[in-house]
Amino acid sequence: MSKIVVVDDSQAELQLIESYLKAAHHTVVTCPTTDKLEEQILAEQPDLIVMDVVMPGRNGFQACRDLKNDARFSGIPIVLCTSKGQESDKFWGQQQGANGHVVKPFKAEELLQAIKVALR
Repeated sequence: MSKIVVVDDSQAELQLIESYLKAAHHTVVTCPTTDKLEEQILAEQPDLIVMDVVMPGRNGFQACRDLKNDARFSGIPIVLCTSKGQESDKFWGQQQGANGHVVKPFKAEELLQAIKVALR
């Protein structure tokens, strides 16, 4: 299956998403902050990134935009996770380069479907 980096400042969310992805036979690397995200992506070479939007410091929208504007990372699909279900957030995520979007709380099936679509 795929190698996925999961970025979320909530340890509980990291553990939940990791359990969903491991149950689907993905390799998972967790990252609690966007501070050294580029370094971790270079080291891990993931197939996809699952990233929370609301985080301290650089938020998920900003990190997504930064990654998509960097030739080293622009081809890596990103699925954003947010607690806001507004269409404007989904649209804004797409404008930043996100390949998918799920609204918390989500079921494993919803996340796995978003990942499947993003990896196509």
